[in-house]
Amino acid sequence: MNNQIETRTGKQSQSHRSARLGFLLILLLAGLVTPASAQETAETIRVHTRVVFLDALVKDKKTNSPVSNLTPANFEVLDEGKARSLTYFSREGQARKPLSIVLILDVREDGAGRFLKRPEVLQVMTQALAKLGPGDEVAILAVDIGEDEKRVWLSDFTRDPAVLTAALARVPDFIGENATHNAGQEAQKEPKNQNNSITIGSTDPKKVEEAAKEQAGGGEPVNVEITKGKNGAVVTRTTNKDGTVSLKRVSGSGNVTVEVGEVYDMVEAVKESTRRATHDRPNSQPALIWLSDGIVPVFFEDRDATEQFLTRNNVIFNSLTVDLRTLFKFLMPIAKPVTGWMGLSIYGTAKRLAQQTGGEAIRVNRVKDYSSGLETIIGNLTARYSLGFALAENETDDGHLHNLEVRVKAQDEKGKNRKLNVNARKGYYLTNPVEKETAAAKAQ
Repeated sequence: MNNQIETRTGKQSQSHRSARLGFLLILLLAGLVTPASAQETAETIRVHTRVVFLDALVKDKKTNSPVSNLTPANFEVLDEGKARSLTYFSREGQARKPLSIVLILDVREDGAGRFLKRPEVLQVMTQALAKLGPGDEVAILAVDIGEDEKRVWLSDFTRDPAVLTAALARVPDFIGENATHNAGQEAQKEPKNQNNSITIGSTDPKKVEEAAKEQAGGGEPVNVEITKGKNGAVVTRTTNKDGTVSLKRVSGSGNVTVEVGEVYDMVEAVKESTRRATHDRPNSQPALIWLSDGIVPVFFEDRDATEQFLTRNNVIFNSLTVDLRTLFKFLMPIAKPVTGWMGLSIYGTAKRLAQQTGGEAIRVNRVKDYSSGLETIIGNLTARYSLGFALAENETDDGHLHNLEVRVKAQDEKGKNRKLNVNARKGYYLTNPVEKETAAAKAQ
């Protein structure tokens, strides 16, 4: 091409030839002129690089304050007891994922609801949420896991102080006698036929599906999940069309069956919040803050399955726990043996989920504790170190939890080893990159 241009324009000045050449280069860069080599089909080589990410909060044991000046050399990550080489590292002040926080309020009147209806408590919580970092957002879900099992999304993800103030101001409307039938974006569902019973006798495992349909009120339920525990117990979780859940647990021996009809429990709240966070803000770090009095009835198998769900989705679970009523404090030791026989955990699940996912469990008593508790959790979420290590191609999904341990060693100005506490999730599940690609392609 260049030779033809020179023959036709031999009498032109050097400047004109340069201008013509420059113009052609512009066309070439703009894609209007395609070089022959670009028309050839190039071979595509795909390399699947999988990285296990985890956030670690490091605090000084004496002051309980976050430590922010550590380097990769201070960290050791053990995967099933074997050291992994860090391929990713960042800390506060460096690039980090924005937070998508769901604040879940258990508004049961004889639980945390008796505090959450106080204007001064809601005010300090609003002030704490107003201090969110740039890019971080919070959504608020109010639930009542007592008799009525109401729930309502008080706000979508936002960082607008006015929206958050208005959302928290609605909380008293869903507590006790003030509870309204208007549940905002999620219609509140009153159970049509409560079916809470304890049955002693044998159960035929083949009839699990039929029983699930009966619990759903006839017809096809929206979803049926069957969880098998380590001791052989089976929990059937049937999601009804109105969003409520019917539960049935059969002991490993088959001699004890517990049925609970049409509830909205902690497990459903955790799953709904996680799915909403990952859908609405896919490029963020999901975190849940569960505010209750600590009473959370949940089957042991459901509790373990919830741990797995949170771990698979890399969700950091946190809890704020208010004081129990005096009557509950008295009844708790008496009820524990009975509920244990039924395979039911009544108290402590929130704290356990926080420990397993690397979150924090904080107790609140005075009004100012609601503000300081929220600020501590949110502040420590942003003060975490982000760590990552690459998986080899031959490491395939085996379906098992891989135990993780994060160790930190650092010295003070005197050369002595510092006493540190580390919060990080306790494990991870492998993913299959080919299956993940296939699922993503089907979703498009």
